[in-house]
Amino acid sequence: MDWLVSLQEFIEEQNASFTTDRIRDSRISTLEREALIRRSKSLKARNAVIVNAQVKAKILHHDSTAPNKKEVTYLIKRSYLIKQPSNFYVEESLERRKALVENNEIELDQSLEQEGVFPSQLQTVERDEDVMPMPRYRYNRLEAVKYAERWWNSHNTAYKLFENDCTNFISQCLHAGGAPMRGYPNRSKGWWYRNNNWSYSWAVANTLRWHLSGSKQGLRGQEMASPEQLVPGDVICYDFNGDGRWQHNTIVVARDEQGMPLVNAHTHNSRMRFWDYTDSTAYTPEIRYKFFRIIDG
Repeated sequence: MDWLVSLQEFIEEQNASFTTDRIRDSRISTLEREALIRRSKSLKARNAVIVNAQVKAKILHHDSTAPNKKEVTYLIKRSYLIKQPSNFYVEESLERRKALVENNEIELDQSLEQEGVFPSQLQTVERDEDVMPMPRYRYNRLEAVKYAERWWNSHNTAYKLFENDCTNFISQCLHAGGAPMRGYPNRSKGWWYRNNNWSYSWAVANTLRWHLSGSKQGLRGQEMASPEQLVPGDVICYDFNGDGRWQHNTIVVARDEQGMPLVNAHTHNSRMRFWDYTDSTAYTPEIRYKFFRIIDG
């Protein structure tokens, strides 16, 4: 299968570019090239360098769309060993991609993962200031981070897997840390998952952002002024377009040598990713962030 050899060579060439800054391949989208260039600049600004990059790929499906033309869907896992002046850490990602092959040569390669959500998912939630008192709890950050590390690249079958799974994943992490559910069965109240049903705040990025800032009991967040104030177990919310519609959430799992957050996330599954997402194709110069310290109830 000559097309498979071509795909393997293409993947290896792309992987090599992460350690050489040769990011000019026209076979990937302009958005991805721009994101990789921003990533390179971000690494330099942090005195960080990728000293080793490894990649594994698995073919999920391939189909001939015309004579000498093929569409290939594959899963790719990348691991980067990143060095700062006196610190090393490993960043990882897992994504589905699609390659278009013509005459056994790669013509186009693109990600099938979309960071952000569709407009239909941008529900808001009512403020719930009048709620029944709940037992007090202490948020266990270690357990939340352990869950984020265990499930960053896979699916816990105890929960539904969403097409845009970022907020569902963060909610699972928060619940693993002991944040109590409340509000069932009203989907616009509280924060909960039960009987294969869930509140908007459990699964919708925009709604979780407003829940964290407005909730008076149970899961609550305290807004912080800057990312370096966050610690493992805290949450970052992203408005990529700066239009007030919050599209993505991540959980802090560690901090780099400069004290900046490294995060785990779903949808484009990522581990130990630098917090600012300038390497995302969804990034725009108008991006806005909210930094939430998860507080005891």
